[in-house]
Amino acid sequence: MHSMLHILDIVGTAVFAASGALSASRKGMDIIGFCLLAAVTGIGGGTLRDVLLGVQPVSWLMQPGVILLCFGVALVSFFTAHHLESRERVLLWADAVGLAVFCVTGTQHALAAGASPIAAVLMGAVTATFGGIIRDVLCNEKPLILYKEIYVTAAAAGAVVYVTTVPFMPDPRIAEILGLLTAFMARAGGLVASLSLPTYAKRPARPQETGRP
Repeated sequence: MHSMLHILDIVGTAVFAASGALSASRKGMDIIGFCLLAAVTGIGGGTLRDVLLGVQPVSWLMQPGVILLCFGVALVSFFTAHHLESRERVLLWADAVGLAVFCVTGTQHALAAGASPIAAVLMGAVTATFGGIIRDVLCNEKPLILYKEIYVTAAAAGAVVYVTTVPFMPDPRIAEILGLLTAFMARAGGLVASLSLPTYAKRPARPQETGRP
């Protein structure tokens, strides 16, 4: 694992852990709740990716510092989250940064494990979204992935850009940046301009035929 990938993994884990801790603050949880949500958000997507790819043991078991990072972020958030004027807004932007980072690093991990480009894109999307899904489920909230705003599409777009550009780049870091920017800008468009995919339009209910029970 080269240094840039390692740095991105740390950044993504820390940002996602912060989003988990902010969710805990909005729910009024205790310090254990902060640590739990920070950990599952920070490592949940990567854990599922490694399980699906058959990577044993999963990456964070070999790097205990990752868990300590999540717990450290949780502790800092426990004592500082109340100073934020709009925790929900900060949560959404922190989640957007984590999504952009993890869609690229997840794709890189998958390619390194021998996955095909298509499978690597899917693993990038899984890495970027499933930690947040677990966080939202534990908080009894509708997962962001189910909103009509661009979310998983942003992660997939960033992964596709990385996979398609990295073979042609003299420096793979250029492809990493392009993938990051693509995912982040797509997600930012959903947050700022309310861009979304078209949703299914319900058809009017058919009148029931008379004479039937």
